[in-house]
Amino acid sequence: MESSALSTTLQDINGSNLSRQRKTKRKEIVEKRKAINELIKAASVENDHLASFPAFRQFDRTGFSVYLESGSGDKLSSSLKRELQKLVKDNMERHYGHEWATEEKVKRREMVTPEARYIFVYEAANNNRKFIENEMILVGFVHYRFTLEEEFPVLYVYEIQLQSRVQGKGLGKFLMQLIECIARKSCMSAVVLTVQKANEAAMDFYKTKLRYNISSISPSMMGVDKNYEILCKAFDSEAEAILQVYQDGSITMAAWQLQTYTRMPADMVPLSWDTTDGF
Repeated sequence: MESSALSTTLQDINGSNLSRQRKTKRKEIVEKRKAINELIKAASVENDHLASFPAFRQFDRTGFSVYLESGSGDKLSSSLKRELQKLVKDNMERHYGHEWATEEKVKRREMVTPEARYIFVYEAANNNRKFIENEMILVGFVHYRFTLEEEFPVLYVYEIQLQSRVQGKGLGKFLMQLIECIARKSCMSAVVLTVQKANEAAMDFYKTKLRYNISSISPSMMGVDKNYEILCKAFDSEAEAILQVYQDGSITMAAWQLQTYTRMPADMVPLSWDTTDGF
């Protein structure tokens, strides 16, 4: 009887300890998520991310000069929306093929949401190096947002588009360097973007020249056949362990764990699992 009572008492104690552990773990997760949401909110409400990087206001190469401005999706003029839509169509329709009609509608909706942030690229009219309002020509843009991916705050590049005549001048790399600066200053853990598999030049640009990696959240890493890949560049070891894929195509143990336990009921996740250090 005493042995049975002792066993019951120990079970009660163990159960109580386990319950406290789970409550503590849940509290930590909630507090961490709240802090991340505050980071994303703070980054999203900032009006001019270029203000912190005056050196990126203008891009000059021999015989070529452009000026950069910030903007947001809910403040686009009708004429500017048309210019953005035309540039996206000119550059991307061939890569989407028969899916373009549907994809174009999605992109148009995404463009005008309040969360959409922009870097506009303008060239002075008549190759004049003086940038005068109403005399500038839109030659490119970046559409980006601050969001959450696998519990990490990230800057997600929705679009980076340049007119064909200004490509190959180093402007694309310049814009991505700016985007990475904005992401770091905003305390984002990574820059994430989507590339069409058919767009081989863009894939090579990101993976070879900018050293982006296929992300563990890319469809190909989930065993799903899609016409695009998700790439990323992480800025800290924890995000790298979860979001990036090894060069040989394998994922980290941490990424495997996250993919596994995010599909499990909360009360079934082992407390000993850690998303950065493995079992």
